Amino acid sequence: MNDTLNPNVRLGATSSGKARSAFSLVELIVVMVIIGLLSSLVAVQTRSYLIASKQNAARAEISTIVSALETFFADQSRYPSNEEGLEILTQGTNAFPDGFIKKLPKDPWGNAYEYISPATEAPFEILSFGGDGKEGGEGGDSDLSSEALDEGR
Repeated sequence: MNDTLNPNVRLGATSSGKARSAFSLVELIVVMVIIGLLSSLVAVQTRSYLIASKQNAARAEISTIVSALETFFADQSRYPSNEEGLEILTQGTNAFPDGFIKKLPKDPWGNAYEYISPATEAPFEILSFGGDGKEGGEGGDSDLSSEALDEGR
């Protein structure tokens, strides 16, 4: 007798009358592939957010160092030399006994900020060499500069 016309045969049952209770191997593989694709999309998006947040943190720290340098200039009527570097900002003066900045931050990648005085277009430049710690680079490895902050980049 044809099972499609028999009202006693349940949906999802095999011709032997037993209900199907498991997924086939093909169905499991398809689900695993879909889950893998979704996870890779999430991982790529998360990585780009992480890179952007580190670059934003570096910009904020560069701005803090620039403010400390401006305060140093107001107190000393000069900017630190290359030899003095940024370390002089942590030393106290009569007007600022605790220094101009409590502690010099490291960039979000764990490297020290570079100080150049005089710079090409300003009295000084603060640099972070980005994720790779080397001059140049693109994307997450691109350099961040106090001069670029002044230009709004």
